[in-house]
Formats: sequence, C-alpha cells, structure tokens
Amino acid sequence: MNKTIYLQPDSARLALGLRVPVPSAPKLAITAAGIADRLEAAGATLLAMPAKGYSTQLRQMKFDIVHTALEAYGWQSAAARPPMPSAADISAMDEAFGWLALIPEQKFMIRRILGARALVHPLTGRHIYPWRRLGVMLGADHKSVQRWHGQGLAMLEAVLAA
Repeated sequence: MNKTIYLQPDSARLALGLRVPVPSAPKLAITAAGIADRLEAAGATLLAMPAKGYSTQLRQMKFDIVHTALEAYGWQSAAARPPMPSAADISAMDEAFGWLALIPEQKFMIRRILGARALVHPLTGRHIYPWRRLGVMLGADHKSVQRWHGQGLAMLEAVLAA
C-alpha cells in the first residue's frame, strides 16, 4: 500500500500547533581580509553621513553678497557629495565599529590604528590616513603600523570565530 504524504505550508502547520523547522544559517568564516573590507565600508559610510542636521540653535537670516557676475549666475563648480547611506549600511557600520570594542583595552594602539585605517573616502576610495601618516602620528615606522594592523585583524578574526 502506497501512502502519500502531503506537506502543509508553514502557516497551516503553525495553526495546527506543529513546530516549524527553522533553517539554520551556515556559519560563515570571517577572514582578516573580510574584516578589513567591512571596516573600510563602515568608514566610508561614516564619512558619507551628513555633517549637519537639524539643530535647536537659533538661526539668523543672512544675505550673501554677490562678489562677481560668475557667482551670481551659479557658475561655481559644484562640490560632489556622497549619497546618503541607507539604514542597512548604517546598521552594518555600527556592527563593524562595534568589533573594535572586542580588542582589549591594553591594546588601545591597535584599536586606534584599525579605526583610523578604516576611514576611507566614500567617493574616491582612498584612505584618509595612509600608512606613513599613521606612522608619523603614532611616532613609529610605517612598517610597524602595518604589522600592528595585521595583528589587530588577526585578533578580531580569532574573537569573531569563537
């Protein structure tokens, strides 16, 4: 005798009080390069956010003085601004910058290097702090700063894998 089994949709199974199996997402291995990419995307999102917003300060009306005829007709070159990041990008930024708190406080220099190196211009993709400027800021050789950056990424990789 051949039995036919009919699968019910999840909503019908829930109405009958049956358990609905929840598929577990496969745990993705996060690599040091992936962490660096996520931190750089977070830095670009941070720099793309508007610097000014609504405030409670009193505002005064001030008329701009037209200095030249070219400025009067709008012949100034327009400054390219990055687009406003989406809510998902901002949430991903918060998550990625939250990873920096996983680095122990005794390694504050590594945390500072990772945070500074994460700042990437959203339009050009260039790092705001190149290795040599970080080395000058920290009073160390730029090769040491690169090594510490790698150690920080490896530290985050080990913490996030656990």
